[in-house]
Amino acid sequence: MVIAKGSVSLKMTIKAGFKTVGIGQNARSTLVQAHKEARVVVGISNAIRSLSENPDNFLFCFVAAPKHQDSTAHMQEVLLEAFCLENDIYIIKVDSAEKLSRLLGSSDLAGCALVSKRPSSSDSEEEEFSRSENILIDHCELYWDEPVKPVIKLPEK
Repeated sequence: MVIAKGSVSLKMTIKAGFKTVGIGQNARSTLVQAHKEARVVVGISNAIRSLSENPDNFLFCFVAAPKHQDSTAHMQEVLLEAFCLENDIYIIKVDSAEKLSRLLGSSDLAGCALVSKRPSSSDSEEEEFSRSENILIDHCELYWDEPVKPVIKLPEK
């Protein structure tokens, strides 16, 4: 595949020397591992409830655009993203609610998934992140101030 110099795709793929190739696989790894460790909250209603109780507990908010865009779904998504930004929770937009649901083993269509931080295993104040979480954090930091976040394509399987 050839990407024209100065194209939007190239800008979204390489920014400040950071390549986002394979970021979908890192998102998958993070979701699957967090699911195994029971650190995932699935669904927008559950996410809003969990965030209102303890926003400091969460690291990532994965959001899939709804297929049928209605004003209520759009408003919920905007408010959720604003709340996450205000509470320093990384927002990761993904390409498909179906893929997100499949990765999390959810029978319902998951338009949103929150990943909580790992419980501290030592007395140190420093948080421990997996390799895939660190890569996602770097990716999110790179696009933190961008008005439009890039959409990550999750792997098919």
